[in-house]
Amino acid sequence: MTTSFKGPKPSRRQFLSGAAAAGAGAVAAQASGAATPDPLITEVQPWATGLGEGVDATPYGLPIKYESHVVRRNVEWLTADTISSINFTPIHALDGTITPQGCAFERHHSGAIELRKEDYRLMINGLVDKPLIFTYADLERFPREQHVYFCECAANTGMEWAGAQLNGAQFTHGMIHNMEYTGVPLRTLLQEAGLDAAGDLEDKWIYVEGHDASSNGRSIPMSKAMDDCLVAFKANGEALRKEHGYPVRLVVPGWEGNMWVKWLRRVEVVDGPVESREETSKYTDTLANGISRKWTWVMDAKSVITSPSPQSPIQHGHGPLVITGLAWSGHGAITRVDVSKDGGKTWETARLAKPGEKMALTRFYLDTTWNGEEMLLQARAMDETGYVQPTKEQLREIRGENSIYHNNCIQTWHVKPNGEAENVEVS
Repeated sequence: MTTSFKGPKPSRRQFLSGAAAAGAGAVAAQASGAATPDPLITEVQPWATGLGEGVDATPYGLPIKYESHVVRRNVEWLTADTISSINFTPIHALDGTITPQGCAFERHHSGAIELRKEDYRLMINGLVDKPLIFTYADLERFPREQHVYFCECAANTGMEWAGAQLNGAQFTHGMIHNMEYTGVPLRTLLQEAGLDAAGDLEDKWIYVEGHDASSNGRSIPMSKAMDDCLVAFKANGEALRKEHGYPVRLVVPGWEGNMWVKWLRRVEVVDGPVESREETSKYTDTLANGISRKWTWVMDAKSVITSPSPQSPIQHGHGPLVITGLAWSGHGAITRVDVSKDGGKTWETARLAKPGEKMALTRFYLDTTWNGEEMLLQARAMDETGYVQPTKEQLREIRGENSIYHNNCIQTWHVKPNGEAENVEVS
Protein backbone atom coordinates (compact mmCIF):
# COMPACT_ATOMS: atom_id res chain seq x y z
CA MET A 1 0.00 0.00 0.00
CA THR A 2 1.58 3.28 -1.09
CA THR A 3 1.00 6.47 0.81
CA SER A 4 1.82 10.15 0.55
CA PHE A 5 0.40 11.77 3.63
CA LYS A 6 2.03 15.12 4.23
CA GLY A 7 0.99 18.55 5.32
CA PRO A 8 1.80 21.09 8.02
CA LYS A 9 0.03 20.98 11.34
CA PRO A 10 -2.42 23.93 11.55
CA SER A 11 -2.04 26.50 14.28
CA ARG A 12 -4.87 26.89 16.78
CA ARG A 13 -5.83 30.20 15.13
CA GLN A 14 -5.88 28.57 11.70
CA PHE A 15 -7.87 25.66 13.09
CA LEU A 16 -10.55 27.92 14.56
CA SER A 17 -10.71 30.20 11.55
CA GLY A 18 -11.01 27.15 9.31
CA ALA A 19 -13.88 25.81 11.37
CA ALA A 20 -15.61 29.18 11.30
CA ALA A 21 -15.15 29.41 7.56
CA ALA A 22 -16.55 25.92 7.08
CA GLY A 23 -19.60 26.81 9.16
CA ALA A 24 -20.12 30.09 7.35
CA GLY A 25 -19.80 28.29 4.03
CA ALA A 26 -22.53 25.86 4.99
CA VAL A 27 -24.87 28.70 5.95
CA ALA A 28 -24.04 30.61 2.78
CA ALA A 29 -24.65 27.56 0.62
CA GLN A 30 -28.03 27.07 2.19
CA ALA A 31 -28.94 30.74 1.94
CA SER A 32 -27.94 30.91 -1.71
CA GLY A 33 -30.31 28.10 -2.68
CA ALA A 34 -34.07 27.93 -2.74
CA ALA A 35 -34.29 25.77 0.39
CA THR A 36 -35.95 27.23 3.47
CA PRO A 37 -33.91 27.74 6.65
CA ASP A 38 -33.46 24.71 8.91
CA PRO A 39 -36.80 24.19 10.72
CA LEU A 40 -35.05 22.51 13.65
CA ILE A 41 -33.76 25.92 14.68
CA THR A 42 -36.35 28.29 13.20
CA GLU A 43 -39.57 26.55 14.26
CA VAL A 44 -40.94 25.46 17.63
CA GLN A 45 -40.37 21.73 18.09
CA PRO A 46 -42.46 19.16 20.04
CA TRP A 47 -39.97 18.98 22.90
CA ALA A 48 -40.52 22.66 23.60
CA THR A 49 -44.34 22.56 23.62
CA GLY A 50 -45.03 20.41 26.66
CA LEU A 51 -43.64 19.02 29.87
CA GLY A 52 -40.96 16.39 30.16
CA GLU A 53 -40.71 13.50 32.63
CA GLY A 54 -40.70 14.06 36.36
CA VAL A 55 -37.90 13.06 38.69
CA ASP A 56 -39.74 9.87 39.62
CA ALA A 57 -39.35 8.54 36.06
CA THR A 58 -35.69 7.65 36.50
CA PRO A 59 -34.89 6.52 40.06
CA TYR A 60 -31.59 5.19 38.69
CA GLY A 61 -30.39 7.18 35.70
CA LEU A 62 -29.76 5.30 32.48
CA PRO A 63 -28.42 6.54 29.12
CA ILE A 64 -31.00 8.12 26.83
CA LYS A 65 -32.31 5.84 24.08
CA TYR A 66 -30.40 7.77 21.42
CA GLU A 67 -27.15 6.39 22.93
CA SER A 68 -28.33 2.78 23.01
CA HIS A 69 -25.52 1.79 20.64
CA VAL A 70 -22.88 2.59 23.28
CA VAL A 71 -22.78 -0.85 24.88
CA ARG A 72 -20.42 -3.69 25.63
CA ARG A 73 -20.24 -6.32 22.92
CA ASN A 74 -19.19 -9.94 22.81
CA VAL A 75 -17.50 -11.79 19.93
CA GLU A 76 -19.56 -14.98 19.65
CA TRP A 77 -16.90 -17.19 18.10
CA LEU A 78 -14.13 -16.09 20.47
CA THR A 79 -15.07 -18.49 23.28
CA ALA A 80 -17.06 -21.70 23.53
CA ASP A 81 -19.55 -20.34 26.07
CA THR A 82 -20.57 -16.89 27.29
CA ILE A 83 -20.24 -18.13 30.90
CA SER A 84 -16.48 -17.98 30.39
CA SER A 85 -16.14 -15.10 27.98
CA ILE A 86 -15.54 -11.39 27.45
CA ASN A 87 -17.69 -8.32 26.88
CA PHE A 88 -15.66 -5.49 25.35
CA THR A 89 -15.70 -1.83 26.42
CA PRO A 90 -17.00 0.51 23.64
CA ILE A 91 -13.85 2.65 23.82
CA HIS A 92 -14.55 4.02 20.33
CA ALA A 93 -17.70 5.77 21.61
CA LEU A 94 -16.33 7.18 24.87
CA ASP A 95 -14.25 10.28 25.60
CA GLY A 96 -12.28 11.36 28.64
CA THR A 97 -10.71 8.51 30.61
CA ILE A 98 -13.18 7.29 33.27
CA THR A 99 -15.15 4.25 32.12
CA PRO A 100 -18.79 4.09 33.23
CA GLN A 101 -19.33 0.84 35.13
CA GLY A 102 -22.12 -0.14 32.76
CA CYS A 103 -19.70 0.03 29.82
CA ALA A 104 -16.64 -1.47 31.52
CA PHE A 105 -15.46 -4.76 30.04
CA GLU A 106 -16.21 -7.99 31.87
CA ARG A 107 -14.33 -11.29 31.79
CA HIS A 108 -15.51 -14.38 33.62
CA HIS A 109 -14.15 -17.88 34.15
CA SER A 110 -17.32 -19.40 35.58
CA GLY A 111 -19.90 -16.64 35.28
CA ALA A 112 -20.78 -13.60 37.41
CA ILE A 113 -22.17 -14.65 40.80
CA GLU A 114 -24.65 -12.95 43.12
CA LEU A 115 -23.22 -12.50 46.61
CA ARG A 116 -24.91 -10.38 49.27
CA LYS A 117 -22.86 -8.05 51.45
CA GLU A 118 -24.27 -9.85 54.49
CA ASP A 119 -22.91 -13.19 53.22
CA TYR A 120 -19.50 -11.85 52.25
CA ARG A 121 -16.39 -13.09 54.07
CA LEU A 122 -12.67 -12.45 53.49
CA MET A 123 -10.10 -14.70 55.15
CA ILE A 124 -6.47 -13.74 55.78
CA ASN A 125 -4.52 -16.89 56.68
CA GLY A 126 -1.26 -18.71 56.19
CA LEU A 127 2.01 -17.35 57.56
CA VAL A 128 0.45 -14.68 59.78
CA ASP A 129 0.33 -14.36 63.56
CA LYS A 130 -3.45 -14.32 63.80
CA PRO A 131 -5.60 -15.58 60.94
CA LEU A 132 -8.66 -13.37 60.55
CA ILE A 133 -12.03 -13.39 58.83
CA PHE A 134 -13.51 -10.02 57.82
CA THR A 135 -17.13 -9.25 57.02
CA TYR A 136 -18.10 -6.50 54.60
CA ALA A 137 -19.01 -4.30 57.56
CA ASP A 138 -15.55 -4.92 59.03
CA LEU A 139 -13.88 -3.65 55.86
CA GLU A 140 -15.92 -0.44 55.94
CA ARG A 141 -14.43 0.43 59.35
CA PHE A 142 -10.84 0.62 58.08
CA PRO A 143 -9.33 3.85 56.69
CA ARG A 144 -10.00 3.87 52.96
CA GLU A 145 -8.36 5.35 49.89
CA GLN A 146 -9.43 6.33 46.35
CA HIS A 147 -7.29 5.76 43.27
CA VAL A 148 -7.91 5.78 39.51
CA TYR A 149 -6.44 2.70 37.81
CA PHE A 150 -6.84 0.89 34.51
CA CYS A 151 -7.64 -2.82 34.45
CA GLU A 152 -6.52 -4.58 31.25
CA CYS A 153 -6.96 -8.23 30.38
CA ALA A 154 -3.63 -9.85 29.47
CA ALA A 155 -5.31 -11.11 26.27
CA ASN A 156 -6.26 -7.60 25.11
CA THR A 157 -5.20 -7.34 21.42
CA GLY A 158 -4.20 -11.01 21.60
CA MET A 159 -6.03 -11.92 18.39
CA GLU A 160 -3.83 -9.50 16.46
CA TRP A 161 -0.59 -11.48 16.85
CA ALA A 162 -1.10 -13.30 13.56
CA GLY A 163 -2.33 -10.25 11.62
CA ALA A 164 -5.23 -7.82 11.48
CA GLN A 165 -8.21 -9.80 12.76
CA LEU A 166 -10.96 -7.79 14.49
CA ASN A 167 -12.33 -4.67 12.81
CA GLY A 168 -12.89 -2.20 15.60
CA ALA A 169 -11.09 -0.58 18.53
CA GLN A 170 -13.75 -2.06 20.82
CA PHE A 171 -12.65 -5.56 19.80
CA THR A 172 -8.92 -5.08 19.36
CA HIS A 173 -8.36 -3.00 22.51
CA GLY A 174 -11.64 -3.07 24.46
CA MET A 175 -10.58 -5.50 27.20
CA ILE A 176 -9.78 -2.50 29.38
CA HIS A 177 -11.48 -0.10 31.74
CA ASN A 178 -10.37 2.78 33.92
CA MET A 179 -12.24 3.56 37.12
CA GLU A 180 -11.86 5.28 40.46
CA TYR A 181 -11.66 2.58 43.11
CA THR A 182 -12.41 3.03 46.80
CA GLY A 183 -11.15 0.50 49.29
CA VAL A 184 -8.70 -0.56 51.97
CA PRO A 185 -5.00 -1.07 51.18
CA LEU A 186 -4.24 -4.79 51.27
CA ARG A 187 -1.20 -4.15 53.45
CA THR A 188 -3.51 -2.76 56.16
CA LEU A 189 -5.40 -6.05 56.37
CA LEU A 190 -2.21 -8.10 56.25
CA GLN A 191 -0.76 -6.08 59.10
CA GLU A 192 -4.00 -6.46 61.03
CA ALA A 193 -3.46 -10.22 60.76
CA GLY A 194 -0.01 -9.85 62.29
CA LEU A 195 2.20 -9.67 59.21
CA ASP A 196 5.25 -7.70 60.28
CA ALA A 197 5.97 -5.09 57.63
CA ALA A 198 9.43 -4.56 59.13
CA GLY A 199 10.20 -8.28 59.04
CA ASP A 200 11.83 -10.37 56.32
CA LEU A 201 9.18 -10.46 53.59
CA GLU A 202 11.50 -10.69 50.60
CA ASP A 203 10.71 -14.34 49.83
CA LYS A 204 7.07 -14.29 50.89
CA TRP A 205 4.10 -14.37 48.51
CA ILE A 206 0.35 -14.26 48.81
CA TYR A 207 -2.14 -16.56 47.12
CA VAL A 208 -5.53 -14.98 46.41
CA GLU A 209 -8.77 -16.59 45.30
CA GLY A 210 -12.40 -15.64 44.78
CA HIS A 211 -15.80 -16.85 46.00
CA ASP A 212 -16.91 -18.01 42.52
CA ALA A 213 -16.69 -21.60 41.27
CA SER A 214 -13.46 -21.02 39.33
CA SER A 215 -11.79 -19.27 42.32
CA ASN A 216 -9.26 -17.94 39.77
CA GLY A 217 -6.36 -18.40 42.21
CA ARG A 218 -3.25 -16.31 41.58
CA SER A 219 0.10 -15.88 43.32
CA ILE A 220 1.37 -12.34 43.95
CA PRO A 221 4.80 -11.43 45.35
CA MET A 222 4.68 -9.79 48.75
CA SER A 223 6.46 -6.70 47.48
CA LYS A 224 3.43 -5.89 45.29
CA ALA A 225 0.90 -6.89 47.94
CA MET A 226 2.43 -4.45 50.43
CA ASP A 227 2.80 -1.69 47.86
CA ASP A 228 -0.38 -0.53 46.11
CA CYS A 229 -2.87 -3.42 46.04
CA LEU A 230 -6.34 -2.38 47.13
CA VAL A 231 -9.26 -4.39 48.54
CA ALA A 232 -11.97 -2.39 46.75
CA PHE A 233 -15.71 -2.16 47.37
CA LYS A 234 -16.62 0.92 45.32
CA ALA A 235 -15.97 1.99 41.73
CA ASN A 236 -16.69 5.47 40.38
CA GLY A 237 -18.33 6.29 43.69
CA GLU A 238 -20.92 3.50 43.77
CA ALA A 239 -20.94 -0.17 44.69
CA LEU A 240 -19.14 -2.52 42.36
CA ARG A 241 -21.34 -4.08 39.71
CA LYS A 242 -22.01 -7.80 39.93
CA GLU A 243 -19.87 -8.47 36.88
CA HIS A 244 -16.97 -6.56 38.44
CA GLY A 245 -16.88 -8.55 41.65
CA TYR A 246 -19.61 -7.16 43.93
CA PRO A 247 -19.27 -6.69 46.81
CA VAL A 248 -15.43 -6.80 47.02
CA ARG A 249 -12.61 -7.30 44.55
CA LEU A 250 -8.84 -7.06 44.53
CA VAL A 251 -7.17 -4.24 42.60
CA VAL A 252 -3.58 -4.86 41.43
CA PRO A 253 -2.53 -1.60 39.71
CA GLY A 254 -0.67 -1.90 36.42
CA TRP A 255 -0.73 -5.71 36.40
CA GLU A 256 -2.77 -8.03 34.20
CA GLY A 257 -6.49 -8.16 34.90
CA ASN A 258 -6.55 -11.88 35.73
CA MET A 259 -4.80 -11.00 39.00
CA TRP A 260 -7.60 -8.58 39.98
CA VAL A 261 -9.51 -11.39 41.66
CA LYS A 262 -13.24 -10.69 41.89
CA TRP A 263 -15.51 -11.66 44.80
CA LEU A 264 -12.29 -11.82 46.85
CA ARG A 265 -12.55 -14.69 49.35
CA ARG A 266 -9.09 -15.53 50.67
CA VAL A 267 -5.56 -14.12 50.93
CA GLU A 268 -3.03 -16.68 52.11
CA VAL A 269 0.55 -15.73 53.02
CA VAL A 270 2.87 -18.41 51.64
CA ASP A 271 6.60 -19.13 51.22
CA GLY A 272 6.49 -19.11 47.43
CA PRO A 273 4.21 -19.06 44.38
CA VAL A 274 1.51 -21.72 44.30
CA GLU A 275 1.91 -22.37 40.53
CA SER A 276 -1.83 -22.55 39.95
CA ARG A 277 -3.56 -23.22 36.63
CA GLU A 278 -3.99 -19.51 35.99
CA GLU A 279 -0.22 -18.88 36.16
CA THR A 280 1.19 -21.98 34.44
CA SER A 281 -0.97 -23.38 31.64
CA LYS A 282 -2.66 -19.98 31.34
CA TYR A 283 -1.41 -16.38 31.42
CA THR A 284 2.13 -17.21 30.39
CA ASP A 285 3.76 -15.99 27.18
CA THR A 286 4.79 -18.66 24.67
CA LEU A 287 7.88 -17.76 22.63
CA ALA A 288 8.70 -18.89 19.09
CA ASN A 289 10.83 -21.79 20.43
CA GLY A 290 7.90 -23.16 22.43
CA ILE A 291 9.22 -22.07 25.83
CA SER A 292 6.81 -19.95 27.85
CA ARG A 293 7.73 -16.96 29.96
CA LYS A 294 5.93 -16.67 33.27
CA TRP A 295 5.55 -13.91 35.84
CA THR A 296 4.95 -11.38 33.07
CA TRP A 297 2.51 -9.45 35.20
CA VAL A 298 3.07 -5.82 34.17
CA MET A 299 1.08 -4.40 31.27
CA ASP A 300 3.61 -2.51 29.15
CA ALA A 301 2.99 0.91 27.61
CA LYS A 302 0.29 0.83 24.96
CA SER A 303 -2.01 3.13 23.02
CA VAL A 304 -4.77 3.09 20.43
CA ILE A 305 -6.56 5.70 18.34
CA THR A 306 -10.26 5.41 19.14
CA SER A 307 -11.47 7.95 16.55
CA PRO A 308 -11.26 7.83 13.61
CA SER A 309 -11.42 4.04 13.70
CA PRO A 310 -13.54 1.30 12.09
CA GLN A 311 -16.48 1.86 14.46
CA SER A 312 -16.01 5.62 14.51
CA PRO A 313 -15.52 6.75 10.89
CA ILE A 314 -15.13 10.34 9.75
CA GLN A 315 -18.69 11.45 9.01
CA HIS A 316 -18.23 15.17 8.42
CA GLY A 317 -16.78 16.86 5.38
CA HIS A 318 -13.24 17.98 4.78
CA GLY A 319 -11.56 20.41 7.16
CA PRO A 320 -10.85 20.32 10.89
CA LEU A 321 -10.47 16.84 12.36
CA VAL A 322 -9.81 15.71 15.93
CA ILE A 323 -7.82 12.49 16.17
CA THR A 324 -8.13 11.03 19.66
CA GLY A 325 -7.28 7.92 21.63
CA LEU A 326 -6.05 6.38 24.85
CA ALA A 327 -2.63 5.49 26.24
CA TRP A 328 -1.58 3.64 29.39
CA SER A 329 1.31 1.87 31.08
CA GLY A 330 1.63 -0.51 34.00
CA HIS A 331 5.09 0.90 34.71
CA GLY A 332 3.85 4.38 35.58
CA ALA A 333 2.55 7.55 33.98
CA ILE A 334 2.30 8.24 30.24
CA THR A 335 4.53 11.18 29.35
CA ARG A 336 4.07 11.45 25.58
CA VAL A 337 2.04 10.09 22.69
CA ASP A 338 2.98 10.50 19.03
CA VAL A 339 0.54 10.09 16.15
CA SER A 340 1.41 9.09 12.59
CA LYS A 341 -0.85 9.56 9.57
CA ASP A 342 1.41 7.66 7.17
CA GLY A 343 1.97 4.30 8.82
CA GLY A 344 4.94 5.29 10.96
CA LYS A 345 7.02 7.23 8.42
CA THR A 346 6.52 10.55 10.18
CA TRP A 347 5.18 11.41 13.63
CA GLU A 348 3.50 14.35 15.34
CA THR A 349 3.35 14.79 19.11
CA ALA A 350 -0.23 14.68 20.37
CA ARG A 351 -1.72 16.85 23.12
CA LEU A 352 -2.39 15.08 26.41
CA ALA A 353 -5.75 16.06 27.91
CA LYS A 354 -3.95 16.27 31.27
CA PRO A 355 -0.63 15.05 32.65
CA GLY A 356 -0.42 11.26 32.80
CA GLU A 357 -1.18 9.48 36.07
CA LYS A 358 0.42 6.27 37.29
CA MET A 359 -1.38 3.14 36.10
CA ALA A 360 -4.29 5.13 34.68
CA LEU A 361 -5.57 5.83 31.17
CA THR A 362 -4.43 9.04 29.50
CA ARG A 363 -6.50 10.72 26.78
CA PHE A 364 -4.63 12.28 23.85
CA TYR A 365 -5.72 14.54 20.98
CA LEU A 366 -4.21 15.63 17.69
CA ASP A 367 -6.05 18.63 16.21
CA THR A 368 -5.45 18.50 12.47
CA THR A 369 -7.09 18.92 9.07
CA TRP A 370 -8.33 16.27 6.65
CA ASN A 371 -9.15 16.83 3.00
CA GLY A 372 -10.14 13.34 1.97
CA GLU A 373 -6.67 11.88 1.72
CA GLU A 374 -6.02 8.27 2.74
CA MET A 375 -4.34 7.86 6.12
CA LEU A 376 -2.61 5.04 7.96
CA LEU A 377 -3.24 6.16 11.52
CA GLN A 378 -1.00 4.97 14.35
CA ALA A 379 -0.31 6.02 17.93
CA ARG A 380 2.91 5.39 19.87
CA ALA A 381 3.04 5.79 23.66
CA MET A 382 5.97 6.53 25.97
CA ASP A 383 5.96 6.28 29.77
CA GLU A 384 7.96 7.83 32.58
CA THR A 385 10.52 5.00 32.56
CA GLY A 386 11.48 5.85 28.96
CA TYR A 387 9.78 2.76 27.55
CA VAL A 388 8.54 3.25 23.96
CA GLN A 389 5.62 1.22 22.61
CA PRO A 390 6.96 -1.29 20.04
CA THR A 391 5.77 -2.28 16.58
CA LYS A 392 4.30 -5.71 15.98
CA GLU A 393 7.44 -6.66 14.03
CA GLN A 394 9.60 -5.88 17.05
CA LEU A 395 7.44 -8.08 19.28
CA ARG A 396 7.42 -10.92 16.76
CA GLU A 397 11.21 -10.93 16.58
CA ILE A 398 11.21 -12.08 20.19
CA ARG A 399 7.95 -13.99 20.57
CA GLY A 400 6.95 -15.20 17.10
CA GLU A 401 3.33 -15.25 15.90
CA ASN A 402 1.75 -17.82 18.22
CA SER A 403 1.61 -15.83 21.43
CA ILE A 404 -1.63 -14.62 23.02
CA TYR A 405 -0.96 -12.38 25.98
CA HIS A 406 0.69 -8.98 26.44
CA ASN A 407 0.44 -7.73 22.86
CA ASN A 408 1.14 -4.00 23.21
CA CYS A 409 2.01 -3.40 19.56
CA ILE A 410 1.32 -0.23 17.60
CA GLN A 411 -2.11 -0.48 15.95
CA THR A 412 -2.87 0.75 12.41
CA TRP A 413 -6.18 2.02 11.00
CA HIS A 414 -6.49 2.60 7.24
CA VAL A 415 -8.72 5.66 6.74
CA LYS A 416 -10.21 5.77 3.25
CA PRO A 417 -11.24 8.85 1.21
CA ASN A 418 -14.88 8.32 2.22
CA GLY A 419 -13.92 8.50 5.90
CA GLU A 420 -14.39 4.81 6.65
CA ALA A 421 -11.60 2.95 8.43
CA GLU A 422 -10.41 -0.64 8.67
CA ASN A 423 -7.91 -2.65 10.68
CA VAL A 424 -4.74 -3.26 8.67
CA GLU A 425 -1.16 -4.30 9.27
CA VAL A 426 1.79 -2.41 7.76
CA SER A 427 5.43 -3.37 7.51
